[in-house]
Amino acid sequence: MQRTQISLTVEERQILEEAAARTGKSISALIRDAVEVVYGTQRSSSDDLDLMRKSFGTWKEHEDDGANVVERLRSGSRIEPVVQGRGADVKAMLKHNPPTPT
Repeated sequence: MQRTQISLTVEERQILEEAAARTGKSISALIRDAVEVVYGTQRSSSDDLDLMRKSFGTWKEHEDDGANVVERLRSGSRIEPVVQGRGADVKAMLKHNPPTPT
């Protein structure tokens, strides 16, 4: 292994310390794990195709299709609290560029 020095914010260091205490891993091990997950082994297109084939049919027990479920989650009253919390700039944007129904 090569030794590497990095700079972290106070918050990043705190997150790592908490994860180390929770998992029993060293901070170095946590960083190595994160590097592997983010930048590690690249999947091939055949790996992606294999995953798609394995997932085929997993939604068949649902009565509604996935697109309708997503649209139902995106629409309705859940958007209103976000707009109210953001102020006039978001309301003005939505007034001039309303979402288009699909």
